[in-house]
Amino acid sequence: MEVDLTQTHDVLGTYHSIDFSDIRKKYQDEGTKYAFKVLDEEIKTGYLIKLACFRHLRDLQRQNTKEFPYRYSVKQAKKLLLFASMCPNVDTGSPTELMDWQKFIFCMLFGWRNLEGRKRFSRAMVSVARGQGKTYLMAILMCYSYFIESLGLSNQDYLVASINFKQTNKIFGYIKTMMKYIVKTDMFKDYAATVDFKAQSDQMIMKEKNNVLRAISHESGQYDSFHFTTAIFDEIGEVKSREKISKIISGQVKVPNHQFIQISTSYPDPSVPFHEDQKMIQQAMEQDYKRDADNFLGLIWAQDSLDETFKPETWYKSNPLLYLDSQKQVLMEGLQDKRDADMLSGNVADFQNKNLNLWLAEATNSFLKLGDIERAIQPNFNIEGRTVYIGYDYSMFSDNTAIAFVYPYSANHGVPKWRVEQHSFIPWQHAGSIEAKEKQDGINYRELTKQGYCTITSHPQGLINEEQVYHWLLNYIHDNDLNVIFFGYDDWGATTTIKQLELNTDYPLQGIRQRTSELKDPTKFLQKCFIEGTITRPDDKIMEKALMNAQIYEDKIGIQVDKAKATLKIDVVDAIIDAMYQAMYHFEDFGIANDKSKQVELMTTKQVEDWYMSDESGLLGGDFDDF
Repeated sequence: MEVDLTQTHDVLGTYHSIDFSDIRKKYQDEGTKYAFKVLDEEIKTGYLIKLACFRHLRDLQRQNTKEFPYRYSVKQAKKLLLFASMCPNVDTGSPTELMDWQKFIFCMLFGWRNLEGRKRFSRAMVSVARGQGKTYLMAILMCYSYFIESLGLSNQDYLVASINFKQTNKIFGYIKTMMKYIVKTDMFKDYAATVDFKAQSDQMIMKEKNNVLRAISHESGQYDSFHFTTAIFDEIGEVKSREKISKIISGQVKVPNHQFIQISTSYPDPSVPFHEDQKMIQQAMEQDYKRDADNFLGLIWAQDSLDETFKPETWYKSNPLLYLDSQKQVLMEGLQDKRDADMLSGNVADFQNKNLNLWLAEATNSFLKLGDIERAIQPNFNIEGRTVYIGYDYSMFSDNTAIAFVYPYSANHGVPKWRVEQHSFIPWQHAGSIEAKEKQDGINYRELTKQGYCTITSHPQGLINEEQVYHWLLNYIHDNDLNVIFFGYDDWGATTTIKQLELNTDYPLQGIRQRTSELKDPTKFLQKCFIEGTITRPDDKIMEKALMNAQIYEDKIGIQVDKAKATLKIDVVDAIIDAMYQAMYHFEDFGIANDKSKQVELMTTKQVEDWYMSDESGLLGGDFDDF
């Protein structure tokens, strides 16, 4: 049975349509029992955890096959849970009984194996709201990996990391304290002496084995030359670039049984790699029939919508600690107080971000909400032969040059819709190199060039090459047989490209003054289209980032989009708005597409020939029919 939830998102309906009775009978371990509780709705959870539980059950059905060479080891899961039951909570000095959701995390991380017995998930992300005991879980995981998984091994490196020295040291200090407790127990006392275990200021070491647990912050970024067996990175949601993280991952490639665990709550900037990975793993879990991310685990406890800010009965989704009777009242009161205080101060977004684990747009005055931007993605759309409105935003200094294409079309039942696509030209002169430009903007332009979303300038000094822009545009229009009925551009940006288009094409060019009185209508219209779902776009990271960066600037006359700082890119949004200056009227009687006086003017050569030969033209009627 092929399951694809990318459109319906009906994970519960699909679960109930499949017979899992054999799995329910065979597997009585803590991880599988939790999965059934979630999908039987005995526990209140969000969509993403329901997906993870459904994935687990489906994987149990297909394990040990050629297409899915993995198996679930209840024995390996139990070993970790047994170890966890003796690990002391450093705040109390005695072990804390794990909750079912915490056991589920451990079972998924360590229970799933490949056919050689090594851990299936080489990468994992665990995300939950603040104050849910993540540090305790991390410490148990690292202690188990360091003391138990390292048995018989030497020269192993282990990593605990966070954003800066202070955060990293806090986590490392917690793990160090737990390890000190553990090596004093009867079970580990002799072993610690045998391997000459020592706790040092910035590392833990077994001197006889040279197995070292290191604390290295992202700030220092000194991950080169290390090959970590287990790496745990806390609050990775604040990391804006993959550059240093990739060093950790690449260093693990040749390490048997390695694992990189990313732990974080949501952060204000949704364009960070951690959120991109969340979206990737969500899609992978929804596309149950594909095997694209079988080595990547995603466990995300989060609310399903911003509306739940005012529904405390749903907060269990992101705060599973609420199921602990001894903490429920205090935690719930604390959450409600935080929400109310943030609302009074006009900063409820902070509560939604940290305490409900929801990704938001970058600022309260953002042009669009993140959910509206993501919902508009529609990968497949045929542009060939279509009518198009074009917007052009020319580069200033470090900005990109963007060309936007808006294709009006009718969806089901004749519903008017607009398809927006773009192509950007990337200068790097101001940054110094394309590598520096990518780091500055947080966008992998070289990869997106391969996908057709941008072109890196051919200018030897990294400036925008207007000849390159001009020829690319003409070729693109010709190759796709596009019918250009409007070309809007910044009235102050009458560049060489615009002059060339005026002289060499019949495109209907129009300069648009970039002020609120001129831009308010297309700006508001574009915003409305995203909210109402009448706009579609490709899964284009350049466009996505521009839409997320755009903020509303308002004066007494109207509104337009702006950006919070110079390095944020909104060129694509400016270009789309220029195209929407007329595209918004496409389906109206007074729109230029329906202007009879411009009917022939807006036709391609082929359309003119067809019209000339038709009855509609009236040019071939009457006495001339005899010829």
